[in-house]
Amino acid sequence: MGRDNKPVAAPGRTDGPVLATAHAREMAALRAERDEALRAAARLRSVLDNAHDAFVSVSADGVIIAWNPAAERLFGWTAAEAVGHRATELMIPPALRDAHDLGLARARRSRTSPFAGRRLEFTVVDRSGREFPVEMTLQTQYERGEPVHHAFLHDITARTTARLELKRERAYLQALLNSLDTGVAACDSDGTLAQFNSAMREIHGLGHQAIGPESWASTYHLFRADGRTPMEPEDVPLARAFAGEIVSHEEMVVLAPDRPPHWFLTNARPIDSADGHRLGAVVAMHDVTDAHRAEVLQRCRYAVARALSEATSARDASIAAAAAIAAELDWSCAEYWEVDEEQNHIARVSSWVRPGVDLAEFTGDTPLAFGIGQGLPGAVWETGSDIWSSELLNEFTEVKRLPLAYRLGLRATIGMPVHSGARVAGVLAFFIDTDGARDDDILAMLRDVAAQIGRFVERRRAEDLTLALAAARRAFNRVIEQVNDCFWTVEMMPDGTVRSVYSSPGATGVFGGTLPTDADMAVTLAERMHPDDRAAFLAYHERIGTGEPAEFECRIIGFDGRTRWVWTRGVTRHEDGHLYVDGISTNVTERRELADQRELLLAKEQEQVRRLRELDRMKDELVAVVSHEMRNPIAIIAAQTDSLLEEPELAGRTELASIERTSARLMRLVEDLLDLARFESGPTVLDPRPMRLDRLLRQAVEEHRLSAPVDLVTEIAGLPMVAGDAARLRQVLDNLLSNAIKYTPPGGTVTVTARDTADTVTVTVTDTGIGIPPEQYPKLFTRFFRASTAIDHKIKGTGLGLAVTKAIVEAHGGTIAAEPGPAGGTRFTVTLPR
Repeated sequence: MGRDNKPVAAPGRTDGPVLATAHAREMAALRAERDEALRAAARLRSVLDNAHDAFVSVSADGVIIAWNPAAERLFGWTAAEAVGHRATELMIPPALRDAHDLGLARARRSRTSPFAGRRLEFTVVDRSGREFPVEMTLQTQYERGEPVHHAFLHDITARTTARLELKRERAYLQALLNSLDTGVAACDSDGTLAQFNSAMREIHGLGHQAIGPESWASTYHLFRADGRTPMEPEDVPLARAFAGEIVSHEEMVVLAPDRPPHWFLTNARPIDSADGHRLGAVVAMHDVTDAHRAEVLQRCRYAVARALSEATSARDASIAAAAAIAAELDWSCAEYWEVDEEQNHIARVSSWVRPGVDLAEFTGDTPLAFGIGQGLPGAVWETGSDIWSSELLNEFTEVKRLPLAYRLGLRATIGMPVHSGARVAGVLAFFIDTDGARDDDILAMLRDVAAQIGRFVERRRAEDLTLALAAARRAFNRVIEQVNDCFWTVEMMPDGTVRSVYSSPGATGVFGGTLPTDADMAVTLAERMHPDDRAAFLAYHERIGTGEPAEFECRIIGFDGRTRWVWTRGVTRHEDGHLYVDGISTNVTERRELADQRELLLAKEQEQVRRLRELDRMKDELVAVVSHEMRNPIAIIAAQTDSLLEEPELAGRTELASIERTSARLMRLVEDLLDLARFESGPTVLDPRPMRLDRLLRQAVEEHRLSAPVDLVTEIAGLPMVAGDAARLRQVLDNLLSNAIKYTPPGGTVTVTARDTADTVTVTVTDTGIGIPPEQYPKLFTRFFRASTAIDHKIKGTGLGLAVTKAIVEAHGGTIAAEPGPAGGTRFTVTLPR
């Protein structure tokens, strides 16, 4: 009892019997619990001993602590042999033992196992070393804080074998289906897609997906036979078969993204068990794309041939062919574009639209033309090759039209050139409302059609050209018959002879008769050539023989005995291995005679010019001599007059004042004449020095302001230093200012401005005076010239001042010009280099 740690009543105490009774009841309860536990353990032991599954308990360190008879039968070890040994050594194959031990250690550390409560399949080994699969259910309990693992195991070799066999059968069936060229798919009893062979995956570009009938059409891009109407879920052949229908030779189209459309004939039927239970359905899809395409292309070719046979012109043939192709291929729009004869632009001449499609906004009635390289037609024209594009918005420069096409639903475009010889005569343009990928078979057909149209165009063009050539030849002959020149063609033969091919009627007026056609033309003309001109003829004949164009003039004794000057030009050409010379011969006798007369007249005129120049030189010399000789007498007269005026008794004599004015005027005239003579005789010796032109200009203005009856306005900024002869430039300024003041009525205005640039200094003198007629400005700086306005107003002058002024300015390397002033009058502009 002491082991029960219960208190014991002391002797003599009155509660002893009570305590003893309670203790007895407690002991009885414990014995009852123990007996029940023993009975439960016995029952559990009996269950485990009679269980069909092996039962194994393993401690935390992997030692077997329980092993039932089924485990003995399964592994070949008795319980006595197994208990106390490590499970790894008795049950686990050698290759898996390390992993098993690591798992036990991990479970012990973490106090949990990821496999607890799960059904697991793995491989074990028995006493004989045979490895076999088992299914295990694992439970983990904790005793004294350590995990204990309890496992039920049973052999699943038969199940695994059956599973492998089923897998092999399925692999065999899948391999069989994958070996078929026909696409095969099947659904199970739930209507879920369950089978897809490799041909079917290739058809759709997608693998098997476990989806129901409601998703088949949209997922796998199924369309009706027209290639544009999407299939409804209930119309899919496999769905119809799953509903119990047998489908035979149903045509459908698969339009997978980024893949060309494919046409199929489908057969589908339900799969039922012997008792009528629906197990699923199967469909087989036979690719008939090549046959379908061949049929469509054949129809296109037939339609084009029919259109060409009914066309009356090359343009009508091209238009009809484009429409026939688009109609057969079910394309949205077809256009024919034609290159103009001058090769300046390509213009649309027709548009065809598939019935039921509204593209009026895109096609329209407005004439449309592009330059080379512009838009689809221009790009095809520029490259001379076909274009197939699914990028309407990115590849071409039709900045308005193609975005509109895209908005209207068009997605792809095809351009095909129609060649006429080496040039592009037109372009077939097609627009498609699907993202059609490039199809080489269709392009090959279109090339054949374009070549057919090209040959048709060439044939029609040749016929038209033949008719036009005949008409042009008739017109040419009519014109040639009216021309006095002789047009001719000869053939240079290999042996050096010259055979006549053609000669126009004008030969009579040039050669005095008809040129012979049965003789060597070179010999015939050489015999009639003037002896002095035969060398020129031989040089011409030799140059023509080298293939270069040549011309010459000679004198020919005509068939009528008259000698004529004849100008001849010939141009060579090669044709079919023959060398021809096309030329023209013109009677230039009258021109040569006029030229001779003109040369005589020219010689006479040159002699007259020489004599006039000599007279002009003599006149200048005379003026210079006379001026020089007059200078001294005039100076003496002026000096004597000044002396007489100083006498008191003669100071008021008007005769002396008149003599003084006249002598001063004569002296100025002489000085001007001498200045002109000096400047015109050659380089004048100036005395150029750095000077301030603005200061010189202000001095001149101020001196003239004292006596001027007009307003003098100045706009003179600070000017840079210039190199010049101050005395001569002052003479220029005085001449311009005195002229402006003299020709401006009292109260008028004379404006003087000066400015500089990087290279020049410019002075302008503008008056509001009587002005100069516009037609007289070119003569204004000519000696002795006086404007008609000055003469009309009786303003005196010699007409030499401006001539001297111009000579001085030009001697400084400058220029002077005159023009009408902005408010009437005249503006003079002097420009001097800096």
